[in-house]
Amino acid sequence: DLESHLRRCQQLSVTVLTDHQDLSNTELKTILNSVAPQQYRIRAKLRTYKPQKLYQSIKLHCSKCNSLCEVPDGDAFDFILQGSAVTAPNPELHNTSWYDSVMWTTEDQKQRKIVIHFVKHDEMLQQPEDTLLMIEGGTLKEVWKLTKRFKCVIPVRSAEDDLELLDLSAPFLLQGSIKYYGCKQCSTPKSIKSLSAIAAEQ
Repeated sequence: DLESHLRRCQQLSVTVLTDHQDLSNTELKTILNSVAPQQYRIRAKLRTYKPQKLYQSIKLHCSKCNSLCEVPDGDAFDFILQGSAVTAPNPELHNTSWYDSVMWTTEDQKQRKIVIHFVKHDEMLQQPEDTLLMIEGGTLKEVWKLTKRFKCVIPVRSAEDDLELLDLSAPFLLQGSIKYYGCKQCSTPKSIKSLSAIAAEQ
């Protein structure tokens, strides 16, 4: 009947938790002074844990000098970008034989000058999904937007005679969600002009 069916369902759904009330409590000093291996049953409450963010469990490792360093978070990268934006873009470095440059001023109070250098291939601009570009004066948000549309993005700043990479604490190349880092200890970055030879290759 219905009543016996319900009773049977209730019996099947019951979960029995063993309380182990028959076990006596052991003082902490006894546990610390005991010789391993020993078995104890404990009840604990998680107060904190490390690392608290997933990316902190990954380190940047240099196979050349064997150094380890933290992966910079978005705030650290944004701070480096803001620091590079202090240097005004050098118009003399715009529109070379191997890249075309576009510059504009933001409409906010800071009126930042942003420059994007589109690297040409065989003296021709590529489709966005095949384009390598360099950006000066951009924020983290603007860099992320570019990585979603263009193949590769290199953050740069103006030097006296040429464009140059930022601090190697920041990724020197972004390709979609993949970031490439140099080593602050032993990397010797080539000049940006060396990209012109790569752009000419097939």
